[in-house]
Amino acid sequence: MSRFRRRRIALLLHPEAGLTLVELLVAAAMGVVLIGVAGSLLLAPLRQQPTLEAKSADIQKARWVLERMTREIRNGISVDESSDSSVSFEAYVRQATCGGSEALAAEAPPIRCELTYSCAGEACTRTEAAPGVFTGTPTTIFTGLSNSGSVFSYLPEESSEPTYIRVTLELANPSGSGALTASDGASLRNATLEN
Repeated sequence: MSRFRRRRIALLLHPEAGLTLVELLVAAAMGVVLIGVAGSLLLAPLRQQPTLEAKSADIQKARWVLERMTREIRNGISVDESSDSSVSFEAYVRQATCGGSEALAAEAPPIRCELTYSCAGEACTRTEAAPGVFTGTPTTIFTGLSNSGSVFSYLPEESSEPTYIRVTLELANPSGSGALTASDGASLRNATLEN
């Protein structure tokens, strides 16, 4: 008679018979392994949360900057200077003076100003000045850039007077692999109105 069969018969004849020490040790080891696997599955997302939050914050910041840039580009009249890392264009703004912080009254028309966006190193700056003036006090609007050499592109490409500006912001990935990219573009809506 096999050992398994004898054990089964013994359990039937003696229902109060328990488990052997070996069976208890195997069951305990399996339980510890299962608890360890379940614990690691629950803790892995908690360890990744700070990286995910950093990615989310960077993307939100880039989207906000892109939205602001494209809104001002849409109000643009003409591109005065352009390169891969900067763009200067005339646009309508709702302020009392170019470079000032005082907003216009609701009934007052917007004024024309020269807006310059420049991206160098890890930061992008915005300068607002009188039309045709390309100097002023730059304001940093974005940091954490990893593609400062090729932020702006234009259509038509070889034209001295582009009417479409594309902005691409590449951010360092907090997890270390690859880059996070946010991209948008806009046409100068007012360019056709002025010509």
